[in-house]
Amino acid sequence: MVSRVLGHQRSATMAELQEVQITEEKPLLPGQTPETAKTHSVETPYGSVTFTVYGTPKPKRPAILTYHDVGLNYKSCFQPLFQFGDMQEIIQNFVRVHVDAPGMEEGAPVFPLGYQYPSLDQLADMIPCILQYLNFSTIIGVGVGAGAYILSRYALTHPDTVEGLVLINIDPNAKGWMDWAAHKLTGLTSSIPEMILGHLFSQEELSGNSELIQKYRNIITHAPNLENIELYWNSYNNRRDLNLERGGAVTLRCPVMLVVGDQAPHEDAVVECNSKLDPTQTSFLKMADSGGQPQLTQPGKLTEAFKYFLQGMGYSEYWGPGAVAEGGGAPRAMASSCMTRLSRSRTASLTSAASIDGNRSRSRTLSQGSESGTLPSGPPGHTMEVSC
Repeated sequence: MVSRVLGHQRSATMAELQEVQITEEKPLLPGQTPETAKTHSVETPYGSVTFTVYGTPKPKRPAILTYHDVGLNYKSCFQPLFQFGDMQEIIQNFVRVHVDAPGMEEGAPVFPLGYQYPSLDQLADMIPCILQYLNFSTIIGVGVGAGAYILSRYALTHPDTVEGLVLINIDPNAKGWMDWAAHKLTGLTSSIPEMILGHLFSQEELSGNSELIQKYRNIITHAPNLENIELYWNSYNNRRDLNLERGGAVTLRCPVMLVVGDQAPHEDAVVECNSKLDPTQTSFLKMADSGGQPQLTQPGKLTEAFKYFLQGMGYSEYWGPGAVAEGGGAPRAMASSCMTRLSRSRTASLTSAASIDGNRSRSRTLSQGSESGTLPSGPPGHTMEVSC
């Protein structure tokens, strides 16, 4: 039975809660013991939210908190990444919290007809209830698609509680009129599952119909909570613009690693997001041959990048004493040496920091062999795009 507690009674009743312990099935490394998962559900001003906790809190270290994309839950979105062998040396040193959007958890009942699903802003406002319940003070957020937007919105309103963000396939923009028209036209000829698949994967992937595509098409098409998924999908399509502005009042103030697959559906949106963030705090990773969901198709490369991201924040490669940088700060998104090591024997290019004409214009990507023969000006930082 999943534990439940009212938001205002969270601290007083923690000792009385019952928890379900679930042993996660996955290959174990030598000397490693199975992880125990504890699933909780808390009431918030916008309804109940379920999350699963792995590990125990570590002194002076944030929790890793994940938020999944539309059509998925925490397992279908993140299991391949967090079960990857090299990831184990990271996660054994951090407690992690996997949030399921309302109605997306396994076994979730279908919401009644007319249920008002929370907006993405309201989903972000549920996160403080989770952290208060767990008594966690800071997080490193890992989000995909809609989950990346939710974590970004949370970081804008609670910057002191976010040490870093890994944002995969983020689109910080509200839908424009042209986007809405295209969405409505697509809705006339495509089912909800097909529209969501087009959001998650590239057209090339969908046409290739690999085993991965077949698996996720089956998961979404035959989901018993498809009505709930459609509500989450509608909230994503009604999102507000984050209004990010480089050097402005509205920006992400923590280290950020942006990730997108080459030719992924959201490639242009992530490039634009990169142009709006502080270049000294932002790492931009474009992953070749990863499609629309790099955490599913390239967990090894993403694990490597995540490790370097944590190192740049001051957490040692060996996770030993003194891992936190002096002063407890998170000085850079990814140390230059780490980026060099990551990009070794791979193709590197630089993302233009060119100005944007209007809110919906797209920034350009210049390869080192660009016809212009010049690289964008601006302060050196970590807006290096690594095709790996």
